[in-house]
Amino acid sequence: MGTIVERARKNGTTGYHAQIVVKRDGRVHRETRTFDRRAAAAAWIKKRETELDAPGALEQAKTEDPTLAAAIDRYIAESRKSIGRTKAQVLQAIKGYPLAALPCSAVTRAEITAFITELGKGRDPSTVGNYLSHLSAVMTSARRGWGWSLDPEALKDAAFVARRMGLVGKSKRRERLPTLDELDRLMMHFGAVRTRRPSSLPMQQIIAFALYSTRRQEEIVRITWADLDTPHSRVLVRDMKNPGDKVGNDVWCELPPEALAIIAAMPRAAARIFPYSTDAISAAFTRACAFLGIVDLHFHDLRHCGVTRLFEMGRTVPLAASVSGHRSWQSLQRYTHIRQTGDRFAKWPWLAVVTKS
Repeated sequence: MGTIVERARKNGTTGYHAQIVVKRDGRVHRETRTFDRRAAAAAWIKKRETELDAPGALEQAKTEDPTLAAAIDRYIAESRKSIGRTKAQVLQAIKGYPLAALPCSAVTRAEITAFITELGKGRDPSTVGNYLSHLSAVMTSARRGWGWSLDPEALKDAAFVARRMGLVGKSKRRERLPTLDELDRLMMHFGAVRTRRPSSLPMQQIIAFALYSTRRQEEIVRITWADLDTPHSRVLVRDMKNPGDKVGNDVWCELPPEALAIIAAMPRAAARIFPYSTDAISAAFTRACAFLGIVDLHFHDLRHCGVTRLFEMGRTVPLAASVSGHRSWQSLQRYTHIRQTGDRFAKWPWLAVVTKS
């Protein structure tokens, strides 16, 4: 006998979660679906139970009930959009949990809750939230696109409880800014490295450009000479990160004069202005901080420092956004309390170093 559970959705509507459990010959078969109307849920239960009563139907249903891991593999294989490295790593990590070995029909709220609890051990609540976001994309595609017995509503219910328990949450806002002393030490360190090994990364230029342009690390290494519009002091930032879909999200961003000067001093040795990998930059920056005893400083903090500088110089939200590329001005509200104090890099000696051709 099937069951129907009425659930309130976040958007204020009501969903009807229908579940069928068939026990036969010592085996248990489950199927779930969510409908907008109770009548539709009841009709599906009646129809599906009749279908499963037919000879061989249960065995056939079993063969068409792939695992969650298979759903993940198909999602990755059939996605026409580029799946980012982080998302791909997360999905591969999920496949290592017992949840992924379950048939789709057995991925219930209870199983997902157990997975979230295990996932939360040693992980930040925001990281757990990212895992669930990527898993939700798989479950929704499998249900709506392929007709597989995965219920995204079950994931939403489990995530709701997990948020109440503190297992899932938003990222904590970082307020860490590099001090001028820390930046001086980093620039001196990388200058010495470059002197010893001229083939090493031009980290002085990369750090200074990140500060003045407010560009993210992955954006810096993607910029090409063809994307540069020198007469209008701007650059086309391709696939800029945003809460929706970054692929194809190409945004023209203003280049402050200091950032443009740094680019002008770079050699045209490749199509990209900074033809290096994010892994190499991250490794060099992390090693330098450890060597110099600089604690809890991330490369991304340079962007935060650059945006803070714009507001200290008196930029309004829209003018700051023209440099940072923020689509939503709401994201810049955290800076609006900053009072104009001038340019913190007004007498920074390293600008002359990195703009020397």
